[in-house]
Amino acid sequence: MTNLTYEYKVTAMKVRNEGQYPEVVVQTYWTLTGTDEQGNSGTFTGATPFTYDPAQSPFVPYNELTQADVIGWISAVVNGNPDYKQHIDEKILQQIANEIDPVTEPPLPWDPNPQPGPPGVAPQP
Repeated sequence: MTNLTYEYKVTAMKVRNEGQYPEVVVQTYWTLTGTDEQGNSGTFTGATPFTYDPAQSPFVPYNELTQADVIGWISAVVNGNPDYKQHIDEKILQQIANEIDPVTEPPLPWDPNPQPGPPGVAPQP
């Protein structure tokens, strides 16, 4: 398997007041970018819900959370589920493969007036 360097980024969060705990994070949105040794990269976009359990960890007020805190939660979920982690890696590796060897859509060879177009767009007659 290709060696990837990973970088998470939290893109949004949803909160809810739960009892004595205000603004408890209940949903996160994030990206995970994997980059290979040659600098090719792919990005997976994910969403992870959370339920706060005061018996498991101390409460951290929303305005005191850091991106590193939230990435720790997300990566624990991702790395704690081998099938999900494999799915994410496969999606990232597929994007990298498409970057290295992109799929193109040339004009049809029998078209009398070929007009090359961008990938995924049919040529205009």
